[in-house]
Amino acid sequence: MDATQPGFATPVAALRLRSWKLGAGQAMEVVDQFSEADFTHIVDDRADVHVSSRDGRFYLGYFPNGRPGGADEDWVTGEGWVIAVTGTANVPGYRMSFGPETPAEIIAAVVAQILATSRPL
Repeated sequence: MDATQPGFATPVAALRLRSWKLGAGQAMEVVDQFSEADFTHIVDDRADVHVSSRDGRFYLGYFPNGRPGGADEDWVTGEGWVIAVTGTANVPGYRMSFGPETPAEIIAAVVAQILATSRPL
C-alpha cells in the first residue's frame, strides 16, 4: 500500500473479492429432507410451513414473511426460519433462527447435519 497517495490504494487483487450466495432460494430444498413416515408437515393459512418429528422433539418453522407472535403479538420480522430440538432431563435442547433471506441451501445443510446426528431409540 502506498501511504503517500490519497484515497484507497489497495489493489483489487489484494482484496480477494468473492461472490457470496445471497437470496432466499427455494424452501423445498429444506422441506424435502423430511420423510412423511418420521415427520409431520403442516402448511397454515399464512403459507408458513411447520415440520415436527413424530416424537415432538424436533421442530422446523419456515416463515417467508416473518414469524408472528413477538412482543405484544407483533411480527418477528428477523426470523424466517426456526429450528429447535427439545432437550432431555439431563441435557438442554437448542434453538436457532435465521432471517427470511438466508439462502435455503444453508438451512438445508444445517438440517441435513441435524438429521444425520439423530438416532432412533
